[in-house]
Amino acid sequence: MVTFEKTIFMEVLENDKLELVQDFIPKAMDYPTYRKLVSELAKRGKSTGPDQSEAMINYTKLSDRRMVRWEKTFKISEEIQKKLAALEKDLTFVVLTESWCGDAAASMPILQKIAESSAKIDLKVVLRDESLELMDAFLTNGARSIPKVIVLDNSNQEIVGEWGPRPSLATKMVEDYKKEHGKLTDEFKQELQLWYNKSKGQNILEDILQLLALE
Repeated sequence: MVTFEKTIFMEVLENDKLELVQDFIPKAMDYPTYRKLVSELAKRGKSTGPDQSEAMINYTKLSDRRMVRWEKTFKISEEIQKKLAALEKDLTFVVLTESWCGDAAASMPILQKIAESSAKIDLKVVLRDESLELMDAFLTNGARSIPKVIVLDNSNQEIVGEWGPRPSLATKMVEDYKKEHGKLTDEFKQELQLWYNKSKGQNILEDILQLLALE
């Protein structure tokens, strides 16, 4: 009886999550709108979210430059493009993010390139601090970590996966560093950005392909 009641409770929770995601989709931006927003904020010396400190503004400017670079340099092979093009499920990627997030700056252009490779994937972007109810339904280890990707199967009306806030290899790097040092230092964050550059978006791509059962 206990197991049965727990199963029903979990199903209710999942149904609540599904409805919540569906409620936010009409309010979401597409990627070009998000990119225009970040670029304009960077030019005006502003940031998304309530924290308009100099640090957040500088992070927004840095993220804008990084996204420009990723948009120009990241490529998906023809083989993988064919896999993505052959997707049968009608999917929506709902991404929680903010302009100042360094991990999002590396991930967002990759996610967009993936979506562009399939007519079955629609990428939608919502700002975390304007969407805390949604964010709190998809925490990572109890934290409002971003970017967070929620994958919705529109045909079957179900959430089929989550991803974020970092690719799998970077997540391990962060976990190992925290175990040894207790917290992330500025030096480590610089090392992490160097790792993103060396990875060239491939670990992010691999993770998403696994999530879609294409790898």
